[in-house]
Order: sequence, then C-alpha cells, then structure tokens
Amino acid sequence: MLEIYYAEDDPDIAGPVKTYLERKNMKVSVYGTLSQMRQAIASCLPAMVLLDWNMPDGRGDGLCRWIRENWKELPVIFLTVRGDNTDIVSGFESGADDYVVKPFDLDVLYSRVQALLRRSGNVSGQYLSCGEIVMDLNRMRVTCGLGEVLLSAAEYQVLLCLMRNKGRIVTREKLLEQVWDVNGNYVNDNTLTVTVKRLRDKLHQPACLQTVRSVGYRMEDVL
Repeated sequence: MLEIYYAEDDPDIAGPVKTYLERKNMKVSVYGTLSQMRQAIASCLPAMVLLDWNMPDGRGDGLCRWIRENWKELPVIFLTVRGDNTDIVSGFESGADDYVVKPFDLDVLYSRVQALLRRSGNVSGQYLSCGEIVMDLNRMRVTCGLGEVLLSAAEYQVLLCLMRNKGRIVTREKLLEQVWDVNGNYVNDNTLTVTVKRLRDKLHQPACLQTVRSVGYRMEDVL
C-alpha cells in the first residue's frame, strides 16, 4: 500500500482527505507541524507528500525546498488556500509538482495524485535515509546534509547494509560476510574497524551510526 504524508494543521480539512484517500487503498499519515513532517520524511520516505503552505511552525515552501534538495523525485503537491498567481509560481519554484487551491473536490485531488504517481512511480524504494544521511540507490550517491560524500566501494557497501537494516543491530560477522566474503575477499576484523572509522569521518561523525560494543553497529534515528 502506498503511503502519503500530509502536512495540515486543520483536522476539518485533513480528516476528509485522509478518509477519502484511504478508501482508495492509500495510507495517509497526517502531521500538524512542519517539524513533525520533516522528522517523518527523514525517518522513512513516503510515496508522496501533500503540503499546506501556512503551518503553525513555518511555511510549506521551505519544507518543499528541503525535500527537493534531498529527494529530487519525491512527488509534492501543495494543498493551500493561497491561490494568487504569485503564490502558485512560488510554489512551483520551490519544487512542487502540482498546486491545488482550497476548497478542492476530492475526486479531482485523487485524479491528480494518481496522475503524478503514474509519472513518478513509487520513489520511496530509491532512497534510504537516517539523520542527515541520504543514499540514492539508483545513482549510488550519498549525501550528508546538503553535500555529496564520496565513499570507497567498501565504505558504500557497509553503509548500505547498515541503512537497509536501520533500527536493527548488524553484527560485525554479518558485515564482514556481506561486504567482503561475498566477493571472495577474506579480510581480518580490523579491516572493518578501519572502514567504519573512515566512514564516520566522511559523514562528520553522525550520531545515528552507533556502535554496539563487542557486537556490531546500528543505524538509528536520533531525535
């Protein structure tokens, strides 16, 4: 089931949208602030974002630019009362794919959601993220914050294994097996220690990459 994140602080608007789209076999998670939405996206990427412009803790166009800087293909639709031409142009310039002015017809909204998903596909599987670290699997590109990070093949594979198992401990033995033994390269345990140290240095010592002493490592979102 496709999951949509919806930033809207008015339950009288968010409720009917959520109910309608979930009847169409979509999961909709509603967030009342931009900070909650940002945290959710950083933790697990949805198939699409619906975004109000005026939120209690800021403007939706700022969040839209942040999304576009990190996930270029993630579909974003503004749902907002701001219908002036200057607002619409600003919405598209911030990176939105579509712009719907309130009040709107739910059937029309669903048609726009469907059309955008057909063009973009489900991009959530293309990206892995934890904290400020984002992996674009299609391009084999890693960013931390707004900057690209150049990794060696071994560093990339270690990070990939950890990110795919986010929230779970990955033992040192599993990492050695997945990254080196699968290619017939048998190395000692110290190689992994050195590789993780270099990886941490390149990612600016991220708090989300945690050591589980004498066991292995874990990627964990840090609030």
